Amino acid sequence: MNSINRTQLLERLNWRYATKQFDPNRKINAQDWATLEDVLHLTPSSGGLQPWKFIVVTDPAVRERLRAASYGQPQITDASHLVVFASKDNFGEADVDAHIQNIANVQGVPAENLAQFRGMLVGGIVNSMNEPARNAWARNQTYIALGNLLASAALLGIDACPMEGFDRAKYDEILGLKAKGYSSAVIAALGYRAATDGYAVAPKVCFPKEQVFLNI
Repeated sequence: MNSINRTQLLERLNWRYATKQFDPNRKINAQDWATLEDVLHLTPSSGGLQPWKFIVVTDPAVRERLRAASYGQPQITDASHLVVFASKDNFGEADVDAHIQNIANVQGVPAENLAQFRGMLVGGIVNSMNEPARNAWARNQTYIALGNLLASAALLGIDACPMEGFDRAKYDEILGLKAKGYSSAVIAALGYRAATDGYAVAPKVCFPKEQVFLNI
């Protein structure tokens, strides 16, 4: 398997930034977008449980409504693609069982052979946490997918902006998420930076490594 080298990796991560102005005339091509969907699909999760849905919003009218629920931020409508990361509400035993059956189907093993693994998941997630804690756990899982998407987009030369500045209740209403058993967690706009976005050339601001790393 071929891999990029350390210099290439850091160059791409230094290139990326939270894009504030997207070029509304530049769109991500179908092949690259399919790759980014694969990236999201391959994201790791706790126990492999994948307590999420990724809503790709393409309807311009819906995106206008979402922009109003995002304090008017232009990325919502100007970016090529908008992804809403939604987390599963009240994750329970039925969700674990669906995961176990999927493993059995994909790996060609009887579901009964996975009983010990099922017990671990039910005991460690369903039974050990109340509903608010399980909802927080599921919401946290979506941030793993978000990070995976941001880094992968940068490697493809695609700009992205992670966003928490939106009204989750209004997003849930506009997208009909509660009826599906999900809640909006975080969003990401993706596309290509506008030439007028000064943030593209601004120096990155990070605390010194000695302040953020602790070696024990």
